Amino acid sequence: MSEEAGSMLVVYDDPSDQHSLSLGDTSSTEESPPQTTLSLEPTHDHIPYIGQRFPTHDSAYDFYTDFAKTSGFSIRRHRTEGKDGVGKGLTRRYFVCHRAGNTPAKSSTETKPQRNRKSSRCGCQAYMRISKTTEFGPPEWRVTGFANHHNHQLLEPNQVRFLPAYRTISDSDKNRILMFAKTGISVHQMMRLMELEKCVEPGYLPFTEKDVRNLLQSFRKLDPEEETLDLLKMCRNIKEKDPNFKFEYTLDANNRLENIAWSYASSVQLYDIFGDAVVFDTTHRLTAFDMPLGIWVGINNYGMPCFFGCVLLRDETVRSFSWAIKAFLGFMNGKAPQTILTDQNLCLKEALSGEMPITKHAFCIWMIVAKFPSWFNAVLGERYNDWKAEFYRLYNLESVDDFELGWREMVCSFGLHSNRHVLTLYSSRSLWALPYLRSHFLAGMTTTGQSKSINAFIQRFLSAQTRLAHFVEQVAVAVDFKDQTGEQQTMQQNLQNVCLKTGAPMESHAATVLTPFAFSKLQEQLVLAAHYASFSVEDGFLVRHHTKVEGGRKVYWSTQEGVISCSCHQFEFSGILCRHSLRVLSTGNCFQIPDTYLPIRWRRISVPSSRLLQNASSDHAERVKLFQNMVSSLVTESAKSKERLDVATEQVSILLSRIKEQPISLQCARDISTINRNL
Repeated sequence: MSEEAGSMLVVYDDPSDQHSLSLGDTSSTEESPPQTTLSLEPTHDHIPYIGQRFPTHDSAYDFYTDFAKTSGFSIRRHRTEGKDGVGKGLTRRYFVCHRAGNTPAKSSTETKPQRNRKSSRCGCQAYMRISKTTEFGPPEWRVTGFANHHNHQLLEPNQVRFLPAYRTISDSDKNRILMFAKTGISVHQMMRLMELEKCVEPGYLPFTEKDVRNLLQSFRKLDPEEETLDLLKMCRNIKEKDPNFKFEYTLDANNRLENIAWSYASSVQLYDIFGDAVVFDTTHRLTAFDMPLGIWVGINNYGMPCFFGCVLLRDETVRSFSWAIKAFLGFMNGKAPQTILTDQNLCLKEALSGEMPITKHAFCIWMIVAKFPSWFNAVLGERYNDWKAEFYRLYNLESVDDFELGWREMVCSFGLHSNRHVLTLYSSRSLWALPYLRSHFLAGMTTTGQSKSINAFIQRFLSAQTRLAHFVEQVAVAVDFKDQTGEQQTMQQNLQNVCLKTGAPMESHAATVLTPFAFSKLQEQLVLAAHYASFSVEDGFLVRHHTKVEGGRKVYWSTQEGVISCSCHQFEFSGILCRHSLRVLSTGNCFQIPDTYLPIRWRRISVPSSRLLQNASSDHAERVKLFQNMVSSLVTESAKSKERLDVATEQVSILLSRIKEQPISLQCARDISTINRNL
């Protein structure tokens, strides 16, 4: 060792208290670095020295901890010695660098695979030794050995805080985290809020997101049986308050919660009308409980997501998924959807084929696309975005033949002949590619806008929770909040003036029947229909763009049967007539779209809130529903002009005064009181 290097080595030892420091007496999974890093002597004044005295061994430990933190490492207690007779207790303690010693390799077993993670220990010899002495009066601890020799790189001040020894969550912070968890916010949001509260820069809290997740996980592990009892108690309490609340569960052989599913009265009512196309998202897990989470979601007549049900499962097996599907069908009075969209889960696919044999099963495109970066980014490099654009083009094609041809060209162009993900996508193309799905109703849920809306809605249920019962509460709050937000958005849509673009009687008629969301989709097709020509052929009509001389779509229209269909299958796919069919209707002097092609699911109807109906008789509920529809139509028609709004305001004021004069029966008063409490 050179003289210069030797001057940097800080090693002290009291010759009166020599003792070997054996730290490397076990084998290691990590070889020590071949080069030794000598630590520079710290510039601060708090360096341990031989003879330094402390009243207790804990105070010595705290001192060495502070020294280590400012130097770029952490420490741990290594060994205690003493007990040289009854009553004498400890006489010597060693504190060593966190990388001291060597970790033995785990013995492999055939039944249990070993992780064998790389150890951070590398045989570092830095240490501080203290010994107990009474030569100066009362017992105290004296530093009798100190070496600041490290064979590894020391950390910078902005890195050392990430060592486990310095990542601590105080009791007050724990309480704050638990409070945040109950409100349903994510761990990431918790960290940002606490950084703001403590006025620290992002990433400078004394703990990490992983520490917070471990904390939340530890609370669940305290008493799983109590957790189960609390959850079931919560569900039974909700059931007592609302008889229309539905839940099912199973317990395992040890009486622990295995699976649980639940839904609300409002969800059942929504499903009755909008349950024709459903997304069953099972791609998420409750981090705090390590349980797969399944959420049933649909789209209402105003194009907004609606909640149908929720399920927590012990595992993702065919048996568990089959139970979840049966429970959901039970909630929905046995009514299966026409189409269901899911992730590429083979167990779920098998369960659906057994429990919903008539339902068309398809893979949700946004769940597939979410995996593309990990599948193709490294493979394609700079060409990834070009490939993704081509994939979307193929995905949105109308013709199966065009898709097949385009796919082969894409594979050749990007050299993906042997890519396993491309092979898997192609083998399952009939479950996700639109050319194969256009004859099945999907309610527009494959569009980018709708997929983002549904995904954002699902994210409301995924915040970290400390208790299962709290998660059920959070779902209830999220559903109720979504119902209220939906009502506000519905009102805003209805208050918007509808702008007619074609002046055609069909457009005016559709505007009074369809919701603004659905009408805007139909209006797009009406505008485009003007660019098409229709030709009568032997068994229907041929419709093609006025700039084309070949091709086109075949439209069949029977005025006697009241049936119209197009080879593009847009109505079957979205519930909105296509430009080709609308062109034929216009050519045939049809001034109103047949009722069959203005489906109930896209009309201006109001689904009464379950809170309003849960304590009302069925007759009263029907009358309330009818009245709500009338009010909705009144608002829509009145908002079309200032004159209409003035007349409506005047007449409604008179009507409201007359209604208030009418007597209320005792039973009605009780119903109103109950409704008001639930609102």
